[in-house]
Amino acid sequence: MSEAIWNEVECGDYTADLPLWEELADALGGDEAIMELGCGVGRVTLHLAARDARLVIGVDREPELVEAVWERGHPIGADAEIEDVRDFELPGAKFGLVLAPMQLIQLLGGSEERVACLTCVHDAMLPGGRAAFALVERLTPEPAPGSPPPLPDVRQVEGWIYSSLPLETIVGPGSIVVRRLRQTVDPGGEMSEVLNELELAMFSAETLEDEAGLAGLRPAGRREIPATETHMGSTVVLLERGA
Repeated sequence: MSEAIWNEVECGDYTADLPLWEELADALGGDEAIMELGCGVGRVTLHLAARDARLVIGVDREPELVEAVWERGHPIGADAEIEDVRDFELPGAKFGLVLAPMQLIQLLGGSEERVACLTCVHDAMLPGGRAAFALVERLTPEPAPGSPPPLPDVRQVEGWIYSSLPLETIVGPGSIVVRRLRQTVDPGGEMSEVLNELELAMFSAETLEDEAGLAGLRPAGRREIPATETHMGSTVVLLERGA
Protein backbone atom coordinates (compact mmCIF):
# COMPACT_ATOMS: atom_id res chain seq x y z
CA MET A 1 0.00 0.00 0.00
CA SER A 2 1.24 3.46 -0.91
CA GLU A 3 2.89 5.18 2.05
CA ALA A 4 2.50 8.47 0.19
CA ILE A 5 -1.28 8.09 0.26
CA TRP A 6 -1.37 7.21 3.97
CA ASN A 7 0.97 10.10 4.77
CA GLU A 8 -1.44 12.42 2.98
CA VAL A 9 -4.50 10.86 4.66
CA GLU A 10 -3.13 11.01 8.21
CA CYS A 11 -1.05 14.20 8.07
CA GLY A 12 -2.31 16.25 5.12
CA ASP A 13 -5.04 18.13 7.00
CA TYR A 14 -2.93 18.85 10.09
CA THR A 15 -2.40 22.61 10.34
CA ALA A 16 -2.01 23.34 14.08
CA ASP A 17 1.78 23.69 13.77
CA LEU A 18 1.90 25.81 10.61
CA PRO A 19 1.61 29.23 12.33
CA LEU A 20 4.76 28.50 14.37
CA TRP A 21 6.77 27.35 11.34
CA GLU A 22 5.61 30.47 9.48
CA GLU A 23 6.71 32.67 12.40
CA LEU A 24 10.15 31.07 12.51
CA ALA A 25 10.52 31.34 8.74
CA ASP A 26 9.50 35.02 8.77
CA ALA A 27 12.21 35.75 11.36
CA LEU A 28 14.95 34.65 8.97
CA GLY A 29 17.11 37.25 7.29
CA GLY A 30 17.81 37.62 3.60
CA ASP A 31 17.40 34.50 1.51
CA GLU A 32 18.41 31.92 4.12
CA ALA A 33 17.13 28.47 3.19
CA ILE A 34 14.94 26.16 5.29
CA MET A 35 15.23 22.39 5.77
CA GLU A 36 12.43 20.08 6.93
CA LEU A 37 13.42 16.73 8.44
CA GLY A 38 11.12 13.79 7.72
CA CYS A 39 9.20 15.81 5.16
CA GLY A 40 6.77 13.07 4.08
CA VAL A 41 4.86 14.21 1.01
CA GLY A 42 5.77 17.83 1.77
CA ARG A 43 3.04 19.18 4.02
CA VAL A 44 5.34 21.77 5.62
CA THR A 45 7.95 22.06 2.86
CA LEU A 46 5.38 22.88 0.19
CA HIS A 47 3.42 25.21 2.48
CA LEU A 48 6.44 27.34 3.36
CA ALA A 49 7.77 27.39 -0.21
CA ALA A 50 4.38 28.51 -1.56
CA ARG A 51 4.22 31.56 0.71
CA ASP A 52 7.80 32.77 0.20
CA ALA A 53 10.41 32.81 -2.55
CA ARG A 54 12.85 31.28 -0.05
CA LEU A 55 14.30 27.83 -0.85
CA VAL A 56 12.77 25.04 1.24
CA ILE A 57 14.25 21.53 1.06
CA GLY A 58 12.73 18.47 2.70
CA VAL A 59 14.61 15.28 3.50
CA ASP A 60 13.10 11.83 3.96
CA ARG A 61 14.50 8.33 3.65
CA GLU A 62 11.45 7.02 1.73
CA PRO A 63 11.93 7.56 -2.04
CA GLU A 64 8.18 7.45 -2.71
CA LEU A 65 7.56 10.36 -0.34
CA VAL A 66 10.41 12.43 -1.77
CA GLU A 67 9.14 11.82 -5.29
CA ALA A 68 5.74 13.19 -4.22
CA VAL A 69 7.46 16.43 -3.16
CA TRP A 70 9.28 16.58 -6.50
CA GLU A 71 5.99 16.22 -8.38
CA ARG A 72 4.29 19.01 -6.42
CA GLY A 73 7.17 21.28 -5.59
CA HIS A 74 8.94 22.32 -8.75
CA PRO A 75 6.46 25.05 -9.77
CA ILE A 76 6.92 26.79 -6.40
CA GLY A 77 10.61 26.12 -5.85
CA ALA A 78 10.39 23.45 -3.15
CA ASP A 79 12.73 20.47 -3.34
CA ALA A 80 13.47 17.26 -1.45
CA GLU A 81 16.31 14.79 -1.06
CA ILE A 82 16.36 11.09 -0.17
CA GLU A 83 18.33 11.13 3.06
CA ASP A 84 18.29 9.48 6.48
CA VAL A 85 17.99 12.14 9.18
CA ARG A 86 20.58 10.27 11.29
CA ASP A 87 23.24 10.50 8.58
CA PHE A 88 22.79 13.19 5.95
CA GLU A 89 24.90 15.74 4.19
CA LEU A 90 23.86 18.22 1.50
CA PRO A 91 27.13 19.54 0.03
CA GLY A 92 27.08 23.25 -0.68
CA ALA A 93 23.81 23.88 1.17
CA LYS A 94 23.56 25.66 4.51
CA PHE A 95 20.32 26.48 6.29
CA GLY A 96 19.13 29.29 8.52
CA LEU A 97 16.28 27.18 9.88
CA VAL A 98 15.82 23.41 10.33
CA LEU A 99 12.37 22.07 11.26
CA ALA A 100 11.45 18.62 12.60
CA PRO A 101 7.64 18.53 12.85
CA MET A 102 5.28 15.72 13.85
CA GLN A 103 7.51 14.16 16.55
CA LEU A 104 10.13 13.10 14.00
CA ILE A 105 12.84 13.04 16.66
CA GLN A 106 10.82 10.54 18.74
CA LEU A 107 10.82 7.99 15.93
CA LEU A 108 14.57 7.51 16.26
CA GLY A 109 16.05 4.56 18.16
CA GLY A 110 17.44 6.07 21.32
CA SER A 111 19.85 8.78 22.44
CA GLU A 112 22.71 7.78 20.14
CA GLU A 113 20.56 8.13 17.04
CA ARG A 114 19.13 11.44 18.24
CA VAL A 115 22.61 12.86 18.81
CA ALA A 116 23.61 11.67 15.33
CA CYS A 117 20.64 13.53 13.87
CA LEU A 118 21.38 16.66 15.90
CA THR A 119 25.02 16.58 14.79
CA CYS A 120 23.96 16.45 11.13
CA VAL A 121 21.61 19.36 11.79
CA HIS A 122 24.41 21.38 13.40
CA ASP A 123 26.68 20.75 10.43
CA ALA A 124 23.96 21.78 7.96
CA MET A 125 23.16 25.08 9.71
CA LEU A 126 24.51 28.53 9.12
CA PRO A 127 26.23 30.21 12.09
CA GLY A 128 23.46 31.68 14.22
CA GLY A 129 20.89 29.39 12.60
CA ARG A 130 17.97 27.88 14.50
CA ALA A 131 16.37 24.46 14.68
CA ALA A 132 12.94 23.44 16.01
CA PHE A 133 12.00 19.94 17.14
CA ALA A 134 8.42 19.01 18.02
CA LEU A 135 7.96 16.31 20.65
CA VAL A 136 5.20 14.89 22.82
CA GLU A 137 6.15 15.20 26.49
CA ARG A 138 2.77 14.28 27.97
CA LEU A 139 -0.50 12.86 26.78
CA THR A 140 -3.63 14.94 26.55
CA PRO A 141 -6.42 13.95 28.97
CA GLU A 142 -8.85 11.26 27.88
CA PRO A 143 -12.15 12.60 26.45
CA ALA A 144 -14.94 13.00 28.96
CA PRO A 145 -17.40 10.10 29.22
CA GLY A 146 -20.08 10.42 26.57
CA SER A 147 -17.87 12.44 24.21
CA PRO A 148 -18.29 11.47 20.55
CA PRO A 149 -15.53 9.25 19.14
CA PRO A 150 -12.97 10.83 16.80
CA LEU A 151 -13.79 10.87 13.12
CA PRO A 152 -11.51 9.07 10.66
CA ASP A 153 -9.22 10.91 8.27
CA VAL A 154 -10.47 10.13 4.76
CA ARG A 155 -9.26 10.60 1.18
CA GLN A 156 -10.68 9.46 -2.16
CA VAL A 157 -8.07 8.83 -4.86
CA GLU A 158 -8.99 7.59 -8.33
CA GLY A 159 -12.06 5.76 -7.11
CA TRP A 160 -10.35 4.27 -4.04
CA ILE A 161 -11.35 5.40 -0.54
CA TYR A 162 -8.74 5.52 2.21
CA SER A 163 -9.80 5.91 5.84
CA SER A 164 -7.60 6.10 8.95
CA LEU A 165 -9.36 5.98 12.32
CA PRO A 166 -7.49 6.84 15.57
CA LEU A 167 -8.13 3.99 18.02
CA GLU A 168 -6.01 4.43 21.14
CA THR A 169 -2.71 5.53 22.60
CA ILE A 170 -0.93 2.90 24.68
CA VAL A 171 1.57 4.07 27.29
CA GLY A 172 4.52 1.73 27.85
CA PRO A 173 7.87 1.95 29.65
CA GLY A 174 9.70 4.76 27.89
CA SER A 175 7.42 4.92 24.87
CA ILE A 176 3.87 5.36 23.63
CA VAL A 177 2.22 3.47 20.79
CA VAL A 178 -0.41 5.22 18.67
CA ARG A 179 -2.82 2.77 17.03
CA ARG A 180 -4.90 3.53 13.93
CA LEU A 181 -7.21 1.39 11.85
CA ARG A 182 -6.44 1.84 8.16
CA GLN A 183 -9.31 0.86 5.86
CA THR A 184 -9.29 0.79 2.07
CA VAL A 185 -12.32 0.46 -0.21
CA ASP A 186 -11.57 -0.32 -3.86
CA PRO A 187 -13.69 0.97 -6.78
CA GLY A 188 -15.68 -2.26 -6.69
CA GLY A 189 -16.69 -1.73 -3.07
CA GLU A 190 -14.45 -4.38 -1.51
CA MET A 191 -12.94 -3.30 1.81
CA SER A 192 -9.69 -4.33 3.45
CA GLU A 193 -8.25 -3.13 6.72
CA VAL A 194 -5.03 -3.27 8.69
CA LEU A 195 -4.00 -2.11 12.15
CA ASN A 196 -1.19 0.45 12.02
CA GLU A 197 1.00 1.16 15.06
CA LEU A 198 3.42 4.05 15.47
CA GLU A 199 5.84 3.94 18.41
CA LEU A 200 7.25 7.15 19.85
CA ALA A 201 10.11 7.24 22.37
CA MET A 202 9.17 9.32 25.42
CA PHE A 203 11.71 11.76 26.82
CA SER A 204 11.68 15.32 28.10
CA ALA A 205 12.55 18.60 26.46
CA GLU A 206 15.44 18.84 28.93
CA THR A 207 16.81 15.53 27.65
CA LEU A 208 16.69 16.75 24.07
CA GLU A 209 18.42 20.00 25.04
CA ASP A 210 21.17 18.05 26.78
CA GLU A 211 21.65 15.81 23.73
CA ALA A 212 21.72 18.88 21.49
CA GLY A 213 24.58 20.24 23.60
CA LEU A 214 26.61 17.14 22.69
CA ALA A 215 26.07 18.10 19.04
CA GLY A 216 27.19 21.71 19.53
CA LEU A 217 23.71 23.27 19.72
CA ARG A 218 22.39 25.40 22.57
CA PRO A 219 18.83 25.84 23.90
CA ALA A 220 16.91 28.83 22.52
CA GLY A 221 13.52 28.49 24.19
CA ARG A 222 10.40 26.39 23.87
CA ARG A 223 6.99 26.80 22.29
CA GLU A 224 3.74 24.86 22.51
CA ILE A 225 1.49 23.49 19.78
CA PRO A 226 -2.04 22.70 20.98
CA ALA A 227 -3.66 19.29 20.63
CA THR A 228 -6.40 18.70 18.07
CA GLU A 229 -9.13 16.05 17.95
CA THR A 230 -6.84 13.63 16.10
CA HIS A 231 -3.30 14.83 16.97
CA MET A 232 -1.48 15.18 20.26
CA GLY A 233 -0.14 18.52 21.42
CA SER A 234 3.61 19.15 21.19
CA THR A 235 6.40 20.96 22.94
CA VAL A 236 8.71 22.54 20.38
CA VAL A 237 12.33 22.73 21.50
CA LEU A 238 14.21 25.59 19.86
CA LEU A 239 17.98 25.25 19.38
CA GLU A 240 20.70 27.51 18.01
CA ARG A 241 24.10 27.09 16.44
CA GLY A 242 26.68 29.54 17.71
CA ALA A 243 27.59 32.49 15.51
